[in-house]
Amino acid sequence: MQAAADDLGMDQAAFRRMNFVRDEDFPHRTPFGFLLDSGQYRKCLDVGLKAVGYEDFRQRQQEARARGRLLGLGISTMTEPLGAGNSREYDILGIKMFDSAELKVHMTGKAIVRTGARTQGQGHETTWAQIVSHELGIPAEDVVVEEGDTDTAPFGMGTYASRSTPVAGAAVAMVARKIRAKARRLAAHLLEVSEEDIEWELGRFYIRSAPDRGVTIQECAMAAYSNMPDGMEPGLENTAYYDPPNLTWPFACYIVTVEVDPATGVWDVLTTVAVDDCGVRINPMIVEGQIMGGLTEAYAMASMQFITFDAEGNCVGSNYMDYLLPTAWETPGFELHSEVVTPCPHHPIGAKGIGECAAVGGPAAFVNAVIDALSGTGVRNIDMPLLPDRVWEAITHRRDVSGAPPVATDD
Repeated sequence: MQAAADDLGMDQAAFRRMNFVRDEDFPHRTPFGFLLDSGQYRKCLDVGLKAVGYEDFRQRQQEARARGRLLGLGISTMTEPLGAGNSREYDILGIKMFDSAELKVHMTGKAIVRTGARTQGQGHETTWAQIVSHELGIPAEDVVVEEGDTDTAPFGMGTYASRSTPVAGAAVAMVARKIRAKARRLAAHLLEVSEEDIEWELGRFYIRSAPDRGVTIQECAMAAYSNMPDGMEPGLENTAYYDPPNLTWPFACYIVTVEVDPATGVWDVLTTVAVDDCGVRINPMIVEGQIMGGLTEAYAMASMQFITFDAEGNCVGSNYMDYLLPTAWETPGFELHSEVVTPCPHHPIGAKGIGECAAVGGPAAFVNAVIDALSGTGVRNIDMPLLPDRVWEAITHRRDVSGAPPVATDD
């Protein structure tokens, strides 16, 4: 996108905005047949440009260049399909890719939820408990989350491709709603009215004509084991399978500014702005943690990480002496923005997923920033990683640098 904008003599932000799907065009069918359900792409870009001070930076960039300093700004915008996937179109060896969740509310009012997903550090224990709390009003600390036990876990296709909340999380919401539907019937029995006369507020059922008369979800749980109406199966537990009707489509805009030392090729990150629209955020702290982790890895891919092979076929980068991990010393600061929220129209709670976004869209922003700093030198591309010697080579010889970094030999 950046190279195309340069070839056309257009501002790279304006060129991207021109090619975005407009808000009024959603849902939008892509040429490959995917259905983008919702988004505010232009707003994400505008928020990012304002945060980075785009016009002011361009002026400072020109002033710095006159003094021999190389400043650059890189933009990366992305969307990707998450939540694979609906059973009409997706399977693995014939097995459909839906997920399920089990929820049991004990007579004490405390609950246990089980899913076929498995946390890898994303915070499922917190997120699933919050979904149950949001749907039933049971305090999150009273919800036990159990995953990864093959003796008890319900069916699920696992954790990958940012599908946990879009699919397994949706199953948790749906099973909680099944529980609430049964609890409503229990509440009507306890309050001696018809089910149609019952209203719900978080954690409590009440009589529409007498709001002061009501019962809590905990009281309904006790009744499920001690005072259920005739013909009702005892207990307050259920299972839900969620087959997503479509993929989810988060959107993000990442903008990076850098300064490149023309004498050494070393480049320093000045600013990193991230605007992620991942739909409804269940736990903002967890979302921000995943964005920061993704941006850290994006910076690492752009600046230091690679895997290649020497002349004898040995993998270079197969251990953490050769394959570098960024520490707090190298990792730049990140400015995160959450102003843009476009709920997914087909997800039970409007979530789209976030786990991969920054790692997918972030690297290009860092690379584009360095290339932008070298504008006017004839350099259009430096393949990742942008090690200082590769950047120096591009500046000195005024040419692109492609391929993997060379491997040192004893010859």
